[in-house]
Amino acid sequence: MALLNFMRRDTAAPVTGGLDDLLAGYSIEVMPRTAEKVEDFRDILPRGTRVYIAHIDGTEIDDMVATAAKIAGEGFDVMPHFPARSIPDAATLADWIARYQGEAGVTQALLLGGGIATPRGDFDNSMQLIETGLFDKAGFTRLHVAGHPEGNRDIDPDGSDHMVMQALRWKQAFSERTDARMAMATQFAFEAQPIIDWADRLQAEGITLPVHVGVAGPAKLQTLIKFAVACGVGPSLKVLQKRAMDVTKLVLPYTPAEVLADLAGHRAARPDSLIEQVHVFPLGGIKTAAQWVTENTGAAGLPARRAANG
Repeated sequence: MALLNFMRRDTAAPVTGGLDDLLAGYSIEVMPRTAEKVEDFRDILPRGTRVYIAHIDGTEIDDMVATAAKIAGEGFDVMPHFPARSIPDAATLADWIARYQGEAGVTQALLLGGGIATPRGDFDNSMQLIETGLFDKAGFTRLHVAGHPEGNRDIDPDGSDHMVMQALRWKQAFSERTDARMAMATQFAFEAQPIIDWADRLQAEGITLPVHVGVAGPAKLQTLIKFAVACGVGPSLKVLQKRAMDVTKLVLPYTPAEVLADLAGHRAARPDSLIEQVHVFPLGGIKTAAQWVTENTGAAGLPARRAANG
């Protein structure tokens, strides 16, 4: 195991507030091919938004780094995915880190197992990426990991969450002995209660990593169901299936309004909740998602250009 030189971090203060507060500071996800369709992210996103860059298996690292450089150059915090099973060895990981840092000034990463079942090389999970010590050596200050409120059958095929919880305890221990700023970005879900119950359970078991709740942005119902099945969304999928049976709702686009209202209510009642903010999966398009958030928040949600112009 590599020596990890991150120093012990300070504990963040709890957050409070309603829907505006929950959506303020939201993060959003893009892929290189969707980022190409956005002329300037300052036209659609608030200043300082964290933009995750999803690394879908088969995407060239050149495209990933170019996307990171473009978005960072427009003034946004960039957090690229590092999918463990798609990275063949430590030399490749070191090269990716150096390129992201040298060409785009990146100092934060989302570490995850990745979407393929069989590893391409030496890595199978995010803990192995951390253990290389390469992110520490490069001076990365923020490391996010994946969270699974409804379980993950790729990790726990038996339907339990034994392996997922074991990994979370490891990551919690790592966060306690370092100054790496960590959080869990969760898979998107369509119902608030499973997320709330999961966050409460983690807290009861001594997990204190902040939770950035994944929600699906506005999209056609058929599109969401397709993505939900492909991504292994759990029991909350029934919310979409029930909606699909209602002809009056079938033609209306889904929005995360109900989920977010429930989460905001919970956090207002429980200011010590692990739920810190929202991470948006723009399954119906990034411009559509960003516009919806802007329309449902106050001035803090204004795109960077519009805010700068008053």
